[in-house]
Amino acid sequence: MGLSTQYSALSTVLILSADTSLPLLSVALLRDDALLGAVALEGKGSRNEKLLPAIDWLLSEAGVGRREIDLFAVTRGPGSFTGVRIGLATMQGLALALGKPVCAMSTHEAIAPAAGRVAIVDDAGRGEFYVSEFEDGREVAAPHLAKSASGSTVAEFLKNGNAAAACARRARAIAEGGRLGEYADITPIYVRLAEAEEKLKRG
Repeated sequence: MGLSTQYSALSTVLILSADTSLPLLSVALLRDDALLGAVALEGKGSRNEKLLPAIDWLLSEAGVGRREIDLFAVTRGPGSFTGVRIGLATMQGLALALGKPVCAMSTHEAIAPAAGRVAIVDDAGRGEFYVSEFEDGREVAAPHLAKSASGSTVAEFLKNGNAAAACARRARAIAEGGRLGEYADITPIYVRLAEAEEKLKRG
């Protein structure tokens, strides 16, 4: 029986979420509507070394054991190629070991507002932008590259927001709506090939 069908039987639902696609690595723990804790760390170049210790610290501070977690939520990108892979592999590994489901979503969907029509924009480097479009929290245009873009930027969100906490809240809504099956895909969203892969393709 999946998590979505268990909601009526559970008094509380505990969600652990992580985002490693953005410059700030973040981890959050959500019990129903209550955010038990969240942490954000500068993540460039050391996500692999920081993610599990951040998770363990957060669980310890909240007095929660890994086996108590009902759902693991994680972002799939776009963002750092290496970061996306680390986040997905780590959260999938934890979920598999505990026999719990994973809710994987685009980084843009995690931070998109629940109401209104909005474009989420992030700097993709090389003079390009990653862009997604949402209406009332639902994706209407998948992440793609653009030479110019306007909308809500990921950089602005990170000034006051925590991507993992936003991911956890979105995962809760998805689970409550019985839509976890739509979010079982843990394939990274790269949008474009990494530079090394592009060179191999050209060569």
